[in-house]
Amino acid sequence: MSRISKVLPADAPLRHAAHKRPVTRRDFVSQGFMAGMGTVVGTSMFSMFGNPRSAMAALSTDMEALKSSCGIATQGAGKIPFICFDLAGGASLAGSNVLVGQRGGQLDFLSTAGYSKLGLPGDMIPPIANPTTGLSDFINTELGLAFHSDSGYLRGMLEKTSIGTRASINGAVIPARSDNDTGNNPHNPMYGIRRAGADGSLLNLIGSSSSDSGGNSMAPAMMIDPEGRPAKIDRPSDVTGLVDVGDLIGLLNQEDAVAVMESIYRISNSKLGQVDTKLTNDLILKQLVECGYVKSADIADRFGDPSELDPALDANIVGENGIFTAEEFASDREFRKAASVMKLVINGYAGAGTITMGGFDYHTGNRSTGEVRDLRAGRCMGACLEYAARVGVPLMMYVFSDGSLSSNGMIDDSENGRGKGVWSSDNSSTASPFFMVYNPGGRAELIGGTVEQQAVHQQLGYMRADASVETASSPAANNVNLLVNTVLLNYMALHGDQGNFSTLFPGNGLGNLDNMTAFEPIVSGVI
Repeated sequence: MSRISKVLPADAPLRHAAHKRPVTRRDFVSQGFMAGMGTVVGTSMFSMFGNPRSAMAALSTDMEALKSSCGIATQGAGKIPFICFDLAGGASLAGSNVLVGQRGGQLDFLSTAGYSKLGLPGDMIPPIANPTTGLSDFINTELGLAFHSDSGYLRGMLEKTSIGTRASINGAVIPARSDNDTGNNPHNPMYGIRRAGADGSLLNLIGSSSSDSGGNSMAPAMMIDPEGRPAKIDRPSDVTGLVDVGDLIGLLNQEDAVAVMESIYRISNSKLGQVDTKLTNDLILKQLVECGYVKSADIADRFGDPSELDPALDANIVGENGIFTAEEFASDREFRKAASVMKLVINGYAGAGTITMGGFDYHTGNRSTGEVRDLRAGRCMGACLEYAARVGVPLMMYVFSDGSLSSNGMIDDSENGRGKGVWSSDNSSTASPFFMVYNPGGRAELIGGTVEQQAVHQQLGYMRADASVETASSPAANNVNLLVNTVLLNYMALHGDQGNFSTLFPGNGLGNLDNMTAFEPIVSGVI
Protein backbone atom coordinates (compact mmCIF):
# COMPACT_ATOMS: atom_id res chain seq x y z
CA MET A 1 0.00 0.00 0.00
CA SER A 2 1.11 3.55 -0.67
CA ARG A 3 2.02 5.72 2.28
CA ILE A 4 1.99 9.50 2.46
CA SER A 5 5.46 10.89 3.07
CA LYS A 6 6.13 13.27 5.91
CA VAL A 7 5.77 16.99 5.31
CA LEU A 8 8.98 18.93 4.70
CA PRO A 9 9.66 22.45 5.99
CA ALA A 10 9.46 25.30 3.48
CA ASP A 11 13.26 25.51 3.10
CA ALA A 12 14.05 21.79 3.24
CA PRO A 13 15.76 20.32 0.15
CA LEU A 14 13.78 17.80 -1.94
CA ARG A 15 15.41 14.44 -2.63
CA HIS A 16 13.85 12.33 -5.40
CA ALA A 17 15.00 8.77 -5.96
CA ALA A 18 13.76 8.95 -9.55
CA HIS A 19 15.88 12.01 -10.33
CA LYS A 20 19.58 12.19 -10.99
CA ARG A 21 21.71 13.73 -8.28
CA PRO A 22 21.75 17.53 -8.48
CA VAL A 23 24.80 18.70 -10.39
CA THR A 24 24.07 22.09 -11.92
CA ARG A 25 23.03 25.30 -10.18
CA ARG A 26 19.54 24.86 -11.62
CA ASP A 27 19.27 21.32 -10.19
CA PHE A 28 20.18 22.64 -6.75
CA VAL A 29 17.72 25.54 -6.94
CA SER A 30 14.72 23.54 -8.20
CA GLN A 31 15.16 20.88 -5.51
CA GLY A 32 15.71 23.47 -2.81
CA PHE A 33 19.37 22.73 -2.01
CA MET A 34 20.17 26.35 -2.89
CA ALA A 35 18.07 29.43 -2.32
CA GLY A 36 16.72 30.95 -5.52
CA MET A 37 18.36 34.16 -4.49
CA GLY A 38 16.14 37.24 -4.76
CA THR A 39 16.11 39.02 -7.93
CA VAL A 40 15.28 41.97 -9.79
CA VAL A 41 15.27 41.92 -13.47
CA GLY A 42 14.90 45.33 -14.48
CA THR A 43 13.55 47.39 -17.21
CA SER A 44 11.90 50.24 -15.60
CA MET A 45 8.95 52.23 -15.50
CA PHE A 46 7.57 53.88 -12.53
CA SER A 47 8.15 57.34 -11.99
CA MET A 48 5.49 59.41 -13.41
CA PHE A 49 2.94 58.37 -10.88
CA GLY A 50 4.43 60.25 -8.04
CA ASN A 51 7.95 61.12 -7.01
CA PRO A 52 9.17 59.36 -3.87
CA ARG A 53 12.33 61.48 -3.93
CA SER A 54 10.64 64.82 -3.29
CA ALA A 55 13.28 65.99 -0.83
CA MET A 56 16.28 65.77 -3.19
CA ALA A 57 18.66 68.71 -3.52
CA ALA A 58 18.15 70.57 -6.79
CA LEU A 59 20.87 70.48 -9.40
CA SER A 60 21.53 73.64 -11.35
CA THR A 61 19.82 74.13 -14.71
CA ASP A 62 22.87 73.37 -16.80
CA MET A 63 23.53 70.19 -14.87
CA GLU A 64 19.96 69.05 -15.50
CA ALA A 65 20.53 69.48 -19.23
CA LEU A 66 23.80 67.54 -18.99
CA LYS A 67 22.07 64.68 -17.18
CA SER A 68 19.72 64.35 -20.12
CA SER A 69 22.56 64.38 -22.65
CA CYS A 70 24.40 61.71 -20.63
CA GLY A 71 21.35 59.42 -20.66
CA ILE A 72 20.68 59.62 -16.92
CA ALA A 73 17.06 58.61 -16.31
CA THR A 74 16.03 60.21 -13.04
CA GLN A 75 12.54 58.78 -13.04
CA GLY A 76 12.71 55.67 -15.18
CA ALA A 77 11.25 55.23 -18.65
CA GLY A 78 7.56 55.61 -17.84
CA LYS A 79 6.48 52.01 -18.47
CA ILE A 80 4.41 49.75 -16.24
CA PRO A 81 6.59 47.97 -13.64
CA PHE A 82 7.00 44.27 -14.38
CA ILE A 83 7.84 41.51 -11.89
CA CYS A 84 7.96 37.80 -12.67
CA PHE A 85 8.11 34.82 -10.32
CA ASP A 86 10.29 31.96 -11.56
CA LEU A 87 9.21 28.96 -9.46
CA ALA A 88 12.02 26.49 -10.04
CA GLY A 89 11.24 22.79 -10.24
CA GLY A 90 7.78 22.44 -11.81
CA ALA A 91 5.15 23.98 -9.52
CA SER A 92 1.40 23.39 -9.47
CA LEU A 93 -0.19 26.32 -11.30
CA ALA A 94 -3.41 24.96 -12.85
CA GLY A 95 -6.52 23.66 -11.14
CA SER A 96 -5.41 23.58 -7.54
CA ASN A 97 -4.36 27.22 -7.86
CA VAL A 98 -5.59 29.08 -10.97
CA LEU A 99 -8.64 27.45 -12.54
CA VAL A 100 -8.15 26.29 -16.13
CA GLY A 101 -11.02 25.01 -18.26
CA GLN A 102 -11.94 23.92 -21.74
CA ARG A 103 -12.75 26.03 -24.83
CA GLY A 104 -15.21 28.29 -23.03
CA GLY A 105 -12.70 29.56 -20.47
CA GLN A 106 -11.89 28.96 -16.83
CA LEU A 107 -15.42 27.93 -15.89
CA ASP A 108 -15.92 25.54 -18.82
CA PHE A 109 -15.20 22.75 -16.38
CA LEU A 110 -12.93 19.72 -16.79
CA SER A 111 -13.90 16.15 -15.93
CA THR A 112 -13.74 14.82 -12.38
CA ALA A 113 -10.78 12.67 -13.45
CA GLY A 114 -9.11 15.76 -14.89
CA TYR A 115 -9.43 17.64 -11.61
CA SER A 116 -8.07 14.59 -9.76
CA LYS A 117 -5.00 14.77 -11.99
CA LEU A 118 -4.64 18.41 -10.87
CA GLY A 119 -4.76 17.39 -7.21
CA LEU A 120 -8.45 18.03 -6.45
CA PRO A 121 -10.60 15.21 -5.02
CA GLY A 122 -14.19 14.83 -6.19
CA ASP A 123 -15.62 16.66 -3.19
CA MET A 124 -13.51 19.80 -3.87
CA ILE A 125 -13.94 20.33 -7.61
CA PRO A 126 -15.24 23.67 -9.00
CA PRO A 127 -18.45 22.31 -10.61
CA ILE A 128 -19.90 21.23 -7.25
CA ALA A 129 -22.65 23.61 -6.13
CA ASN A 130 -23.50 24.42 -2.52
CA PRO A 131 -27.09 23.15 -2.13
CA THR A 132 -27.95 26.22 -0.04
CA THR A 133 -26.64 28.93 -2.36
CA GLY A 134 -26.54 27.11 -5.68
CA LEU A 135 -23.00 28.46 -6.13
CA SER A 136 -19.65 26.69 -6.00
CA ASP A 137 -17.76 27.09 -2.73
CA PHE A 138 -14.55 26.22 -4.57
CA ILE A 139 -14.35 29.20 -6.96
CA ASN A 140 -12.94 32.54 -5.84
CA THR A 141 -12.90 35.58 -8.17
CA GLU A 142 -11.87 38.29 -5.69
CA LEU A 143 -8.78 38.97 -7.82
CA GLY A 144 -10.67 38.97 -11.11
CA LEU A 145 -8.94 35.81 -12.30
CA ALA A 146 -10.73 32.69 -10.99
CA PHE A 147 -8.77 30.67 -8.42
CA HIS A 148 -9.68 27.53 -6.52
CA SER A 149 -10.91 28.87 -3.19
CA ASP A 150 -8.34 26.79 -1.27
CA SER A 151 -5.41 27.71 -3.53
CA GLY A 152 -2.16 28.27 -1.63
CA TYR A 153 -1.29 31.18 -3.93
CA LEU A 154 -4.72 32.74 -3.38
CA ARG A 155 -4.61 32.36 0.40
CA GLY A 156 -1.19 34.02 0.45
CA MET A 157 -2.25 36.89 -1.81
CA LEU A 158 -5.43 37.54 0.17
CA GLU A 159 -3.37 37.62 3.36
CA LYS A 160 -1.09 40.37 2.04
CA THR A 161 -3.54 42.53 0.07
CA SER A 162 -6.25 44.88 1.27
CA ILE A 163 -9.85 44.68 0.06
CA GLY A 164 -9.35 47.89 -1.94
CA THR A 165 -6.26 46.52 -3.66
CA ARG A 166 -8.05 43.30 -4.64
CA ALA A 167 -10.82 45.27 -6.34
CA SER A 168 -8.23 46.73 -8.75
CA ILE A 169 -6.58 43.41 -9.73
CA ASN A 170 -7.33 41.19 -12.69
CA GLY A 171 -5.46 38.43 -14.47
CA ALA A 172 -5.25 35.89 -17.27
CA VAL A 173 -3.96 32.32 -17.58
CA ILE A 174 -2.12 30.76 -20.55
CA PRO A 175 -2.37 26.94 -20.79
CA ALA A 176 1.08 26.13 -22.18
CA ARG A 177 3.38 23.12 -21.82
CA SER A 178 7.05 23.36 -20.88
CA ASP A 179 9.73 20.80 -20.07
CA ASN A 180 10.12 19.52 -16.53
CA ASP A 181 13.06 20.16 -14.22
CA THR A 182 15.24 22.08 -16.63
CA GLY A 183 16.52 25.60 -17.02
CA ASN A 184 16.50 25.13 -20.79
CA ASN A 185 12.95 26.47 -21.15
CA PRO A 186 13.35 30.03 -22.52
CA HIS A 187 10.68 31.32 -20.12
CA ASN A 188 12.21 34.60 -18.97
CA PRO A 189 10.78 37.68 -20.78
CA MET A 190 13.01 40.36 -19.22
CA TYR A 191 15.06 41.30 -22.29
CA GLY A 192 11.85 41.60 -24.28
CA ILE A 193 10.30 43.85 -21.63
CA ARG A 194 13.39 46.05 -21.91
CA ARG A 195 13.07 46.12 -25.70
CA ALA A 196 9.47 47.25 -25.25
CA GLY A 197 10.81 50.39 -23.57
CA ALA A 198 11.05 49.66 -19.86
CA ASP A 199 14.16 50.93 -18.09
CA GLY A 200 15.32 51.87 -14.61
CA SER A 201 16.88 54.98 -13.17
CA LEU A 202 19.60 52.88 -11.51
CA LEU A 203 19.58 49.55 -13.33
CA ASN A 204 18.64 47.96 -16.62
CA LEU A 205 18.03 44.37 -15.52
CA ILE A 206 18.74 42.53 -12.31
CA GLY A 207 18.10 38.95 -11.24
CA SER A 208 18.51 36.45 -8.45
CA SER A 209 21.30 34.54 -10.14
CA SER A 210 24.30 35.36 -12.26
CA SER A 211 22.78 33.69 -15.32
CA ASP A 212 22.14 35.56 -18.56
CA SER A 213 18.43 35.76 -17.69
CA GLY A 214 18.91 36.61 -14.03
CA GLY A 215 16.69 33.66 -13.08
CA ASN A 216 16.42 29.88 -13.18
CA SER A 217 14.96 29.58 -16.70
CA MET A 218 16.71 30.95 -19.76
CA ALA A 219 15.75 33.98 -21.80
CA PRO A 220 14.94 33.46 -25.51
CA ALA A 221 18.31 33.54 -27.28
CA MET A 222 17.16 35.99 -29.95
CA MET A 223 16.24 38.57 -27.31
CA ILE A 224 19.42 38.55 -25.23
CA ASP A 225 21.29 41.86 -25.32
CA PRO A 226 24.66 41.78 -23.50
CA GLU A 227 24.27 45.47 -22.60
CA GLY A 228 21.22 44.65 -20.52
CA ARG A 229 22.60 41.61 -18.68
CA PRO A 230 21.02 41.43 -15.23
CA ALA A 231 22.93 42.51 -12.15
CA LYS A 232 22.45 40.13 -9.24
CA ILE A 233 20.30 41.25 -6.30
CA ASP A 234 19.74 38.89 -3.42
CA ARG A 235 18.90 40.83 -0.24
CA PRO A 236 18.31 44.35 1.13
CA SER A 237 22.05 44.95 1.58
CA ASP A 238 22.50 44.37 -2.16
CA VAL A 239 19.93 47.07 -2.82
CA THR A 240 21.55 49.67 -0.59
CA GLY A 241 24.94 48.61 -1.95
CA LEU A 242 23.93 49.72 -5.44
CA VAL A 243 24.86 53.30 -4.56
CA ASP A 244 28.22 54.44 -3.22
CA VAL A 245 28.47 58.20 -2.73
CA GLY A 246 31.97 58.10 -1.28
CA ASP A 247 33.27 59.99 1.76
CA LEU A 248 32.30 63.50 0.73
CA ILE A 249 28.80 63.10 2.14
CA GLY A 250 29.45 62.78 5.82
CA LEU A 251 32.06 65.49 5.80
CA LEU A 252 29.51 67.90 4.26
CA ASN A 253 25.74 67.98 4.19
CA GLN A 254 24.10 66.57 1.05
CA GLU A 255 23.41 69.93 -0.62
CA ASP A 256 26.96 71.18 -0.13
CA ALA A 257 28.42 67.87 -1.27
CA VAL A 258 26.44 68.07 -4.53
CA ALA A 259 27.62 71.66 -5.06
CA VAL A 260 31.25 70.59 -4.57
CA MET A 261 30.85 67.73 -7.06
CA GLU A 262 29.29 70.09 -9.61
CA SER A 263 32.27 72.40 -9.17
CA ILE A 264 34.68 69.51 -9.64
CA TYR A 265 32.88 68.68 -12.87
CA ARG A 266 33.17 72.27 -14.15
CA ILE A 267 36.87 72.57 -13.27
CA SER A 268 37.66 69.19 -14.84
CA ASN A 269 35.63 70.01 -17.93
CA SER A 270 37.44 73.32 -18.32
CA LYS A 271 40.84 71.63 -18.08
CA LEU A 272 39.74 68.84 -20.41
CA GLY A 273 38.77 71.40 -23.05
CA GLN A 274 42.39 72.52 -23.22
CA VAL A 275 43.69 69.01 -23.86
CA ASP A 276 44.13 67.52 -27.33
CA THR A 277 44.39 63.75 -26.94
CA LYS A 278 45.34 63.35 -30.64
CA LEU A 279 42.87 60.44 -30.79
CA THR A 280 40.29 60.01 -33.53
CA ASN A 281 37.59 59.52 -30.90
CA ASP A 282 38.71 62.54 -28.86
CA LEU A 283 35.19 63.97 -28.47
CA ILE A 284 33.71 60.63 -27.41
CA LEU A 285 36.45 60.11 -24.83
CA LYS A 286 35.93 63.58 -23.37
CA GLN A 287 32.16 63.05 -23.24
CA LEU A 288 32.65 59.81 -21.29
CA VAL A 289 34.82 61.60 -18.75
CA GLU A 290 32.36 64.48 -18.57
CA CYS A 291 29.41 62.16 -18.02
CA GLY A 292 31.28 60.28 -15.31
CA TYR A 293 31.47 63.44 -13.21
CA VAL A 294 27.86 64.33 -13.98
CA LYS A 295 26.67 60.87 -12.93
CA SER A 296 28.62 61.09 -9.66
CA ALA A 297 26.98 64.42 -8.85
CA ASP A 298 23.56 63.02 -9.76
CA ILE A 299 23.99 59.96 -7.52
CA ALA A 300 25.01 62.18 -4.61
CA ASP A 301 22.01 64.40 -5.33
CA ARG A 302 19.44 61.61 -5.38
CA PHE A 303 20.99 59.01 -3.10
CA GLY A 304 23.08 60.92 -0.60
CA ASP A 305 21.29 58.83 1.99
CA PRO A 306 21.47 55.21 0.69
CA SER A 307 18.87 54.20 3.30
CA GLU A 308 16.29 55.69 0.93
CA LEU A 309 16.69 52.48 -1.07
CA ASP A 310 16.53 50.14 1.93
CA PRO A 311 13.33 48.03 1.89
CA ALA A 312 13.83 47.26 5.59
CA LEU A 313 13.35 50.99 6.38
CA ASP A 314 10.27 51.44 4.19
CA ALA A 315 7.25 51.67 6.51
CA ASN A 316 5.00 50.39 3.72
CA ILE A 317 7.02 47.18 3.59
CA VAL A 318 8.12 46.43 7.18
CA GLY A 319 6.65 47.37 10.52
CA GLU A 320 3.41 47.81 12.41
CA ASN A 321 1.54 49.00 9.31
CA GLY A 322 3.80 47.33 6.78
CA ILE A 323 3.07 44.44 4.46
CA PHE A 324 5.46 42.27 6.48
CA THR A 325 5.83 42.31 10.24
CA ALA A 326 9.35 42.86 11.56
CA GLU A 327 9.41 39.21 12.68
CA GLU A 328 8.35 37.91 9.25
CA PHE A 329 10.92 40.07 7.51
CA ALA A 330 13.73 39.00 9.83
CA SER A 331 12.94 35.29 9.74
CA ASP A 332 12.13 34.57 6.09
CA ARG A 333 14.68 35.10 3.32
CA GLU A 334 12.00 34.88 0.62
CA PHE A 335 10.18 37.87 2.09
CA ARG A 336 13.41 39.88 2.15
CA LYS A 337 14.07 38.85 -1.44
CA ALA A 338 10.59 39.85 -2.64
CA ALA A 339 10.85 43.15 -0.75
CA SER A 340 14.19 43.95 -2.40
CA VAL A 341 12.77 43.32 -5.85
CA MET A 342 9.52 45.21 -5.42
CA LYS A 343 11.25 48.19 -3.78
CA LEU A 344 13.44 48.67 -6.85
CA VAL A 345 10.94 47.88 -9.57
CA ILE A 346 7.83 49.59 -8.28
CA ASN A 347 9.72 52.79 -7.43
CA GLY A 348 11.26 52.94 -10.90
CA TYR A 349 14.87 52.25 -9.91
CA ALA A 350 14.48 49.13 -12.07
CA GLY A 351 11.62 48.45 -14.45
CA ALA A 352 11.20 44.70 -14.19
CA GLY A 353 12.30 42.07 -11.73
CA THR A 354 12.68 38.31 -11.61
CA ILE A 355 12.11 36.67 -8.24
CA THR A 356 13.40 33.11 -8.38
CA MET A 357 12.05 30.82 -5.68
CA GLY A 358 13.50 27.31 -5.37
CA GLY A 359 12.16 23.99 -4.13
CA PHE A 360 9.03 23.68 -6.30
CA ASP A 361 9.85 20.17 -7.51
CA TYR A 362 7.60 19.00 -4.67
CA HIS A 363 6.17 15.66 -5.81
CA THR A 364 7.32 14.19 -2.51
CA GLY A 365 4.58 11.62 -1.89
CA ASN A 366 2.46 14.11 0.10
CA ARG A 367 0.52 17.31 -0.49
CA SER A 368 1.75 19.18 2.58
CA THR A 369 5.18 20.18 1.28
CA GLY A 370 3.77 21.83 -1.83
CA GLU A 371 0.97 23.61 0.02
CA VAL A 372 3.42 25.23 2.44
CA ARG A 373 5.60 26.46 -0.41
CA ASP A 374 2.66 27.66 -2.51
CA LEU A 375 1.35 29.65 0.45
CA ARG A 376 4.69 31.40 0.95
CA ALA A 377 4.96 32.15 -2.78
CA GLY A 378 1.42 33.59 -2.65
CA ARG A 379 2.39 35.88 0.21
CA CYS A 380 5.31 37.20 -1.85
CA MET A 381 3.04 37.72 -4.87
CA GLY A 382 0.48 39.51 -2.71
CA ALA A 383 3.20 41.70 -1.21
CA CYS A 384 4.18 42.94 -4.70
CA LEU A 385 0.58 43.75 -5.60
CA GLU A 386 -0.09 45.51 -2.30
CA TYR A 387 3.12 47.55 -2.48
CA ALA A 388 2.17 48.75 -5.97
CA ALA A 389 -1.16 49.87 -4.53
CA ARG A 390 0.51 51.73 -1.66
CA VAL A 391 2.96 53.50 -3.98
CA GLY A 392 0.12 54.18 -6.43
CA VAL A 393 1.51 52.65 -9.62
CA PRO A 394 0.35 49.88 -11.98
CA LEU A 395 2.05 46.49 -11.94
CA MET A 396 2.12 43.46 -14.23
CA MET A 397 3.14 40.27 -12.38
CA TYR A 398 3.92 37.07 -14.32
CA VAL A 399 4.20 33.60 -12.69
CA PHE A 400 5.79 30.62 -14.45
CA SER A 401 7.60 27.37 -13.70
CA ASP A 402 9.68 24.82 -15.59
CA GLY A 403 7.07 22.14 -16.21
CA SER A 404 4.44 21.04 -13.72
CA LEU A 405 3.20 17.92 -11.94
CA SER A 406 0.19 15.69 -11.35
CA SER A 407 -1.52 13.66 -8.65
CA ASN A 408 -2.25 9.94 -8.49
CA GLY A 409 -5.50 10.59 -6.60
CA MET A 410 -4.26 9.54 -3.16
CA ILE A 411 -5.40 12.00 -0.45
CA ASP A 412 -3.29 13.75 2.18
CA ASP A 413 -5.57 14.44 5.15
CA SER A 414 -2.91 16.09 7.30
CA GLU A 415 -3.32 19.67 8.49
CA ASN A 416 -1.21 21.10 5.68
CA GLY A 417 -2.34 18.47 3.18
CA ARG A 418 -5.85 19.95 3.48
CA GLY A 419 -7.58 16.83 2.14
CA LYS A 420 -6.17 17.24 -1.37
CA GLY A 421 -4.43 14.92 -3.80
CA VAL A 422 -0.83 13.88 -3.22
CA TRP A 423 1.65 15.18 -5.80
CA SER A 424 3.15 12.04 -7.28
CA SER A 425 5.07 12.87 -10.48
CA ASP A 426 6.28 15.47 -12.96
CA ASN A 427 3.81 16.23 -15.76
CA SER A 428 4.53 18.90 -18.36
CA SER A 429 1.02 18.63 -19.86
CA THR A 430 -0.60 20.42 -16.89
CA ALA A 431 1.54 23.58 -17.00
CA SER A 432 -0.34 26.91 -17.21
CA PRO A 433 1.52 30.17 -16.42
CA PHE A 434 -0.56 33.20 -15.46
CA PHE A 435 -0.22 36.94 -15.04
CA MET A 436 -1.91 39.48 -12.77
CA VAL A 437 -2.42 43.20 -13.41
CA TYR A 438 -2.88 45.83 -10.71
CA ASN A 439 -4.32 49.13 -11.98
CA PRO A 440 -4.73 52.11 -9.60
CA GLY A 441 -7.56 53.38 -11.81
CA GLY A 442 -9.65 50.25 -11.34
CA ARG A 443 -9.70 46.61 -12.44
CA ALA A 444 -8.32 46.09 -15.96
CA GLU A 445 -11.11 45.42 -18.45
CA LEU A 446 -11.10 42.19 -20.43
CA ILE A 447 -11.46 42.42 -24.20
CA GLY A 448 -14.89 41.43 -25.50
CA GLY A 449 -18.42 42.75 -25.53
CA THR A 450 -20.01 39.69 -23.92
CA VAL A 451 -19.25 37.51 -20.92
CA GLU A 452 -18.48 34.61 -23.26
CA GLN A 453 -15.98 36.66 -25.29
CA GLN A 454 -14.29 37.96 -22.16
CA ALA A 455 -13.94 34.42 -20.79
CA VAL A 456 -11.81 33.31 -23.76
CA HIS A 457 -9.59 36.39 -23.40
CA GLN A 458 -9.02 35.63 -19.72
CA GLN A 459 -7.85 32.12 -20.66
CA LEU A 460 -5.61 32.26 -23.73
CA GLY A 461 -5.93 28.66 -24.90
CA TYR A 462 -7.51 25.71 -23.12
CA MET A 463 -7.19 22.21 -21.68
CA ARG A 464 -8.87 18.99 -22.69
CA ALA A 465 -11.36 17.50 -20.24
CA ASP A 466 -8.59 15.22 -18.88
CA ALA A 467 -6.53 18.27 -17.74
CA SER A 468 -3.92 18.09 -20.50
CA VAL A 469 -3.07 21.27 -22.39
CA GLU A 470 -4.60 21.18 -25.87
CA THR A 471 -1.50 21.93 -27.92
CA ALA A 472 -3.57 23.26 -30.84
CA SER A 473 -5.48 25.73 -28.65
CA SER A 474 -3.03 28.63 -29.09
CA PRO A 475 0.40 29.38 -30.62
CA ALA A 476 1.86 29.43 -27.09
CA ALA A 477 0.45 26.06 -26.00
CA ASN A 478 3.43 23.98 -27.11
CA ASN A 479 6.17 26.55 -27.71
CA VAL A 480 7.83 28.39 -24.82
CA ASN A 481 9.31 31.05 -27.11
CA LEU A 482 5.80 31.93 -28.27
CA LEU A 483 4.63 31.88 -24.65
CA VAL A 484 7.17 34.63 -23.95
CA ASN A 485 5.94 36.54 -27.00
CA THR A 486 2.37 36.28 -25.66
CA VAL A 487 3.46 37.82 -22.36
CA LEU A 488 5.30 40.63 -24.19
CA LEU A 489 2.28 41.32 -26.39
CA ASN A 490 0.07 41.64 -23.33
CA TYR A 491 2.58 43.94 -21.63
CA MET A 492 2.61 46.26 -24.65
CA ALA A 493 -1.19 46.05 -24.98
CA LEU A 494 -1.59 47.42 -21.44
CA HIS A 495 0.08 50.58 -22.78
CA GLY A 496 -2.07 50.63 -25.93
CA ASP A 497 1.13 49.91 -27.86
CA GLN A 498 0.28 46.51 -29.38
CA GLY A 499 0.38 48.12 -32.84
CA ASN A 500 4.18 48.26 -32.55
CA PHE A 501 4.54 44.65 -31.39
CA SER A 502 5.28 43.13 -34.81
CA THR A 503 7.85 45.86 -35.48
CA LEU A 504 9.73 45.20 -32.25
CA PHE A 505 9.31 41.43 -32.45
CA PRO A 506 9.19 40.50 -36.15
CA GLY A 507 8.35 36.89 -36.95
CA ASN A 508 6.70 36.57 -33.54
CA GLY A 509 4.55 33.60 -34.62
CA LEU A 510 1.39 34.65 -32.76
CA GLY A 511 -0.86 35.09 -35.80
CA ASN A 512 -3.96 37.14 -34.96
CA LEU A 513 -2.71 39.31 -32.09
CA ASP A 514 -6.21 40.16 -30.89
CA ASN A 515 -6.82 36.48 -30.10
CA MET A 516 -3.79 36.41 -27.79
CA THR A 517 -4.50 39.68 -25.94
CA ALA A 518 -6.35 39.71 -22.62
CA PHE A 519 -6.97 43.33 -21.58
CA GLU A 520 -7.86 46.74 -22.86
CA PRO A 521 -5.09 49.36 -22.24
CA ILE A 522 -4.78 50.70 -18.69
CA VAL A 523 -2.31 53.49 -19.56
CA SER A 524 -1.58 55.44 -22.72
CA GLY A 525 2.02 55.50 -23.95
CA VAL A 526 4.36 57.01 -21.35
CA ILE A 527 2.86 57.15 -17.88
